[in-house]
Amino acid sequence: FAKAESSHAGIFGKVADHIIALSDLKDFDEQHISNIVWAFAKADSLHPSLLEKVADHIVALDSLEAFKEQEISNMVWAFAKADVQNPQLFDKLTDAAIDKQDEFGSKGISNLLRWTK
Repeated sequence: FAKAESSHAGIFGKVADHIIALSDLKDFDEQHISNIVWAFAKADSLHPSLLEKVADHIVALDSLEAFKEQEISNMVWAFAKADVQNPQLFDKLTDAAIDKQDEFGSKGISNLLRWTK
């Protein structure tokens, strides 16, 4: 739906409610997490409770080592677009980007800097 630029509130609402109801997000891998926040932001279907749950999950992770450059960039963009105010989240994402600086090409660096708060 997001890639098709179709913001179907019903499906996004049901998905958000489902994820929020989960006790944790341990079954979601790095790409799943990144895709979720990207899709909601891309579709302008912002659900603060969902974004808060995902942000809290990311902050609680011991490491973001498994996240790829694109996933980090997408999350920074999505959380910034959603105007999420979570310094711990952005610190964690920034630290992960610094740790993976050799993986970021010029596009990744410019995207990251464009959206970093």
